[in-house]
Amino acid sequence: MQPTEADIAEAKTRVGGPYSWYVLGVLVLVYVFNFIDRQIMAILAEDIKAHLGVSDSELGFLYGTVFGVFYALFGIPLGRLADMWHRMRLLTIGLTLWSAMTALSGLAGNFAQLAAARIGVGVGEASASPVAYSVLSDYFPKEQRATALSIYSSGIYIGGGLSLFVGGLTVERWNAAFPNGGPLGLVGWQAAFMAVGIPGLLLALWVATLKEPIRGLSEGIVMPQEPRPFPKFLNELSSVLPPLTILHAATHGRKAVITNLVGLAVAVLFFAGMSHFTGNWPQWLALGLAGYAVFSWSQSLKHRDRPTHALIWGTPTFLALVLGFGMISMTGYAHGFWGVAYAIRTFGVDKAVAGFFLGGGGALSGFLSIIIGGKLADTFRRKNPAGRILIGFATILLPIPFILLQYTTTSITMFYIWAFLVSLFGSLWVGVAGATAQDLVLPRMRGASTATFFLGTTVIGLGLGPFLIGRMSELLGDLGHALLATTLLAPLPLACMLYVYRNLPAAEATRLERARAAGEPV
Repeated sequence: MQPTEADIAEAKTRVGGPYSWYVLGVLVLVYVFNFIDRQIMAILAEDIKAHLGVSDSELGFLYGTVFGVFYALFGIPLGRLADMWHRMRLLTIGLTLWSAMTALSGLAGNFAQLAAARIGVGVGEASASPVAYSVLSDYFPKEQRATALSIYSSGIYIGGGLSLFVGGLTVERWNAAFPNGGPLGLVGWQAAFMAVGIPGLLLALWVATLKEPIRGLSEGIVMPQEPRPFPKFLNELSSVLPPLTILHAATHGRKAVITNLVGLAVAVLFFAGMSHFTGNWPQWLALGLAGYAVFSWSQSLKHRDRPTHALIWGTPTFLALVLGFGMISMTGYAHGFWGVAYAIRTFGVDKAVAGFFLGGGGALSGFLSIIIGGKLADTFRRKNPAGRILIGFATILLPIPFILLQYTTTSITMFYIWAFLVSLFGSLWVGVAGATAQDLVLPRMRGASTATFFLGTTVIGLGLGPFLIGRMSELLGDLGHALLATTLLAPLPLACMLYVYRNLPAAEATRLERARAAGEPV
């Protein structure tokens, strides 16, 4: 059903108004739960390692790769569904799924069962940000967008901080009360998963009451509703889910099949080579699968929706944005996960104390950082079309001295202080990156834009960061040295930021023209 003139007039009163801020508040809470469920493994890692007998690299795989790959893969079709269907219903379903799978993580008795549950969490959470970024872009005008998305993104740090505190406290108290296992034989880390997963099911009922905004209204481009979203969603899903990818490619002709098979062959060679040299086949199977699926989807999009392909995959500025911020997030995820384990191993602090100081400090610094980053980005953008990207440069360079201090200090107090400053200066970018990705596409493409952006922060950031640090820790025999090595990566994202800074104004100014040239009817 298309919106009427009365619907549009009524909806305009909500754009940037009190109801938009109410929706933002609820979505922040959703994102808090999103990151509690995702990040709680950081405080539980040492217990999981001892109970299930897994290595550091396997912990990195469980926390990052297996979650991140499926989050990224399903983020593509779910992002497209967010462009076509009722977004609040989609978020309600996703929140219900990931909360249930987090609770089920508490019943895992071995590596494979926990990996399966983490896959479910990743699939469910893949719905959250495509929906939220799209909805908030429709509830807030462009001049407020970076601020709104920065506030939304504060859920990363609030949730991450709460997960460490709640998880550490739950483990310590549960194990003290039930030293030989509690009800159902659960030990502390299993009880912690249930304690944070079950409340999310109640939050899903609240999300279901939120009003759906009119797509594109905040920019004066009211987009027509898609009459058949689910057949297109299933078609999108088949473009990323092997072996349906080959059948999907066949619908676009023989050349498309050959191209798809070439991509599959490259992925298989990547998997075989990396598995042979490292001996860790689950990690490289997951990343090979992710790379092939992303390639398959991009080629499919080129056939099915040339305007969207042109503004995302056909725009070097967009790709440099994804790559640059993906590498920034790789460092962030590595320190966010392994910093807790480092404190426990090096200083011998208990989990509740580490969770309180690292979690509380991380929540406060991260929240302040992305709010400040968003405000500064909007201010810079008013004077310079590429001004937001200055925040990207700052995010890369400012944390480096504090990372060096954090992992060389012999004082636990100073470790907490340096960790606070690393998070404060290293989290400025989050709302900036999301808002920039939204501004490079048309309103109907926002879900796909968000899904593509999160490919960088999940496949590159989450899929590589925690695993590589875990593997380096095994090779070097020192977790601190592995974490210090992340500072050597800075030149790579700096090069990407420089490219984006130089080319962003032209890419944004020509988006409608380039979309029309690719066949967009607007």
